[in-house]
Amino acid sequence: MAEQPKASKPGIMVCGHGSRDKGAEREFGLVAAGLKKRFPDMPVEYGFLEFSAPNIHMGLNSLIDQGVNEIYAVPGMLFAATHAKNDIPSVLTTFDETNSGVKVEYGNELGLHDAMINAFQARIYESMDIDPQQPPASLYDTMLVVVGRGTSDTMANAEVAKLTRIVNENMGFGWADTVYSGVTYPSVGEGLERLVKLGFKKIIVAPYFLFTGRLIKRIYGYVDHVAKQFPEVEFIKTPYLKDHEKVIDAFEVRVREIMGDQAMPENLMGAFKRRLAAGDVDVHHHHAEFDPSNPDASKHEELHTHSHSHGHTHSHANDQAHNHGHSHGVYKHISHPLGPRTMIGDGICNCFMRQFPQEILEEEKERIAKQSTDLPLAHRQ
Repeated sequence: MAEQPKASKPGIMVCGHGSRDKGAEREFGLVAAGLKKRFPDMPVEYGFLEFSAPNIHMGLNSLIDQGVNEIYAVPGMLFAATHAKNDIPSVLTTFDETNSGVKVEYGNELGLHDAMINAFQARIYESMDIDPQQPPASLYDTMLVVVGRGTSDTMANAEVAKLTRIVNENMGFGWADTVYSGVTYPSVGEGLERLVKLGFKKIIVAPYFLFTGRLIKRIYGYVDHVAKQFPEVEFIKTPYLKDHEKVIDAFEVRVREIMGDQAMPENLMGAFKRRLAAGDVDVHHHHAEFDPSNPDASKHEELHTHSHSHGHTHSHANDQAHNHGHSHGVYKHISHPLGPRTMIGDGICNCFMRQFPQEILEEEKERIAKQSTDLPLAHRQ
């Protein structure tokens, strides 16, 4: 008698980046818990690329242990930058190839889905003590400053700027602009110090982030410092998104897209495989997945790359501090005067430090040495 095909048992995997902040780990788990309520009959697990446990392989193996043979994986990320486009698909592809009988499908990032925009606007109204169900006709006396993560991916940065415009149109602020906490420009400190000169007496600073972490704390620290310099201006810090119900709505949509309940164009995995086959995947490192049993060593997932060269020289003065299995794509505007160089001396990621030409490091070192305060450069007069 012919062997009967094994019945399909689906499960959901939420793939995150990971953080050194344990609070971020806990909050990411809330997303999985929220999805479990939407899909009570399916196992739901989550895992991280780095810094945190469980890693993605651990989450996938847990699903298999529960009898799952069809995995719907979604990136727990706002925009499709390097991690969502290259690193997670590589981990999932390796897992899929080494586990016969298990089908792994990968969906899209949260992006600017209506539910995400609504969640963000609700957080802004919340910080202003305004009922989202009864919003004012306009907020012309107030300026909105949206803080994006900032990445070497131009399109991901552009999506944050697009979000700013959408929210400004929807809510009717007097002015709105975008700053970034990561590799691109303008940086949070430099941006705020310039924007405050527009003369608004109320400024909303809204980080478009899912979870807490070092960057959120740094952003709020910048706001506090600028507020002290301009006591006549009211600065309001908006809470990050966390597990807002609308955020869970967006995650549910991305899962149902994979399930085929909704039409979806080429997803991130399809795009990854297409670019991989064409030799167009440009990854600058072998991504290290966090191993909780041995935090000093990591399991490397080899990513296919093609050779390339850059028109500038990187400094390797920080290589020793750089060995933490974490990297970013090369950013061509790394030396922009309003960009990440303004955060040197303020805990900027060593991955970015490694990209600075040596002359930039020397210039900033000289400037820092001339200062009599320990404030970051963005706030020095």
